[in-house]
Amino acid sequence: MTSRDFPLVVWSLWPRTVRYVTLCLFLLSSLGILGCGSQGPKNTVSGKVTLKGDPVAGSVVFIGSDNKEVMTHINPDGTYSVPDPAMGENKVLVKGGAVGGPAPPVLEGTPKDFKGTMPPTTTTKMGVAPPPKYGSPDNGLSFKVTGGAQKYDIELTP
Repeated sequence: MTSRDFPLVVWSLWPRTVRYVTLCLFLLSSLGILGCGSQGPKNTVSGKVTLKGDPVAGSVVFIGSDNKEVMTHINPDGTYSVPDPAMGENKVLVKGGAVGGPAPPVLEGTPKDFKGTMPPTTTTKMGVAPPPKYGSPDNGLSFKVTGGAQKYDIELTP
């Protein structure tokens, strides 16, 4: 018997039930470690940012009392979702910036060998810019995060 065979000999000397229980515990603990990934944010605040009824372009920032900042982009339709903001009272900032991508190119004319109909030309509508005052922490916007999924629609004024 060599030193390489020692673990196999010890394993074979254990009673069958002990070997099965040991193997099952090892497999279960391995699955538990692999399967315990993040389940997503525990708390979210979502809503829509508008100015005179039009969606706003840019980002929303929540700043907690511990100065933890969580930023998210505003979608082209004005909606946003902030994952895991700080619990309690948060200052809310709305900062300007483009969202979405560039508009698709406009095709002029048709190729000589094209047969059929052309798809309609579409453009990506960009949201309006928020007034600069909303990019500052003293803008007057705040929201109390109490946990779970919460809704906060933000209507900006010029």
